[in-house]
Amino acid sequence: MIKVGIVDFDTSHVVQFTKRFNHLDIEQDQWVEGATVVAGCPGVSAHSPERVPEYTEQLKAYGVEIVDKPEDLIGKIDAVCIESNDGTVHLERAIPFIKAGIPCYIDKPFEVSLDNAKQIMRLAQEHKVPTFSASSLRFCPEVQDVLADDSVGKILSANAYSPASEHEINPGLFNYGIHGVEILYTLMGSGCTKLSCAYTPGGEVATGFWGDDRIGVMRGTRAGAHSYGFTVWGEKGVKQSGISTQYIYRELCREIVQMFQTGKTPIDPMVTLEIVAFIDAAIKSREQNGAWVDIDLSL
Repeated sequence: MIKVGIVDFDTSHVVQFTKRFNHLDIEQDQWVEGATVVAGCPGVSAHSPERVPEYTEQLKAYGVEIVDKPEDLIGKIDAVCIESNDGTVHLERAIPFIKAGIPCYIDKPFEVSLDNAKQIMRLAQEHKVPTFSASSLRFCPEVQDVLADDSVGKILSANAYSPASEHEINPGLFNYGIHGVEILYTLMGSGCTKLSCAYTPGGEVATGFWGDDRIGVMRGTRAGAHSYGFTVWGEKGVKQSGISTQYIYRELCREIVQMFQTGKTPIDPMVTLEIVAFIDAAIKSREQNGAWVDIDLSL
């Protein structure tokens, strides 16, 4: 059984992941085997500080050991989930664990700085430590099923949508719209070379050109009703689908445990970096009234 530590308690994922790993207060069909949360560090949040006390008490009630500093987890755990809602601290949080050889799952956003994201990946490669980040929407059944749908065939173009609430700490689509970006990248794969972003306070639309002449579009909504979903245009057919959130945490947690067990990341690190670069380019584009901005992946 892999012993997991959790760093930073300002997101509901702290409780939701613990329920699934530790088989507590949740239906059996949501259980994830192979890992258990044994310890955590609540941390100090600049993003959602009001959540930390509540989630700390919940984890204490689940029998999870609470430590004062992230580094205090080293020696108690086999793997770590870095859960900070604040994307600006993820490099700082990851460094001691990567240097200690501890596999890392880093919750969304992976980083809000492309330079910091590249530094995390360089450290992970240098120390040969499996490290990945993903939205739970990436692994939802609806998205995974369409990838294998013979009636659709190879996906030539895709539109994805999700809520995209903003926060000054996580600018643009980094805060919540990253869910829709992850859906888009799961459908399209890597290879976006440039994008243009149309922005209003009520939402934004990022249109990307893939290098093989495909087009992918992400719509982030902030006004009116919200949902998750996609449309794909394939070689054989077109398919539209909403996305249920019922099993998204279970599916993500399964992928996390599999990486902890095998040392193999479920996502190519370059795809993760490209997602950060895509959002970074969307911010630059909207600041330039929708100008086309190249995706920068130079290491």
